[in-house]
Amino acid sequence: MLRKASPAILILALALSACDLHIRIPITQEIGPTVVDEILVPLPADADGTTTLTLAFGAGTLNLQPGSQSLVSGTATYNVADFAPDVTTTGSNVRIEQGNWRLTGIPNTSEIKNEWELSLGSTPLDLHVEAGAYKGEYELGGLALTNLTLRDGAADVELAFSEPNAAEMTLLRYETGASNVSLTGLANANFASMELDCGAGNYTLDFSGELKRAGSVDIETGISNLTLVIPAGIPVQLTLEGGLTNASMGAGWSRNGKVYSQAGEGPALTIVVEMGAGNLTITR
Repeated sequence: MLRKASPAILILALALSACDLHIRIPITQEIGPTVVDEILVPLPADADGTTTLTLAFGAGTLNLQPGSQSLVSGTATYNVADFAPDVTTTGSNVRIEQGNWRLTGIPNTSEIKNEWELSLGSTPLDLHVEAGAYKGEYELGGLALTNLTLRDGAADVELAFSEPNAAEMTLLRYETGASNVSLTGLANANFASMELDCGAGNYTLDFSGELKRAGSVDIETGISNLTLVIPAGIPVQLTLEGGLTNASMGAGWSRNGKVYSQAGEGPALTIVVEMGAGNLTITR
């Protein structure tokens, strides 16, 4: 049913239609010179404790790797003044945050540069990454991560644990929107629990590496393509729940209703996958 427009709205519409209205919108966002800021955060005074490190990043490219002699070291390269990073330390909590971008026009994104190249130290870390639509390249092998939490929007992320995590990780949690994500060497992460909450997209979880203890994995996704790479010899029980899902797997797997199993020895993985719809592929 059509609703009657209020008299005020009708009067405004008639007034606008009776005049030559011009609205000026700036077409481009001003881009400045490229700036390279050094980021150097010292190790906490209590080197035996766990430091909570939060990286708040918007759009651009974020690269993380081990190897710093400090807590964090590296550079931020940008050509929009609002992107200047800010470092805040409160006790054992450190936050590195991208500045707020105040739009003054329609930006030409092909000319915008915003890149963080950061190395992390070997102290125990509770690491949080809060990002928007960005590209992330992470090498986290050899660090001492007690927890890892990643939250982002539409992202393109490659994350690897090429070497064993030097600490026992309580929880690895990843929340993302419509993204392309590849997580490799997950057995090296040494997690007790892992959670992936994701929207439409393409996701690869590779559980290669050295599985030192039993772990549980909960995956919740919408319409997506999900690939699980699970080496032979790891005992696995996988429960598939949800809507219309095409599931395929190689040799060595047995099925009993919604439960898929692989025999093996040593620590086991218990995996629950809830998919709205899509394709699940289990491979070695």
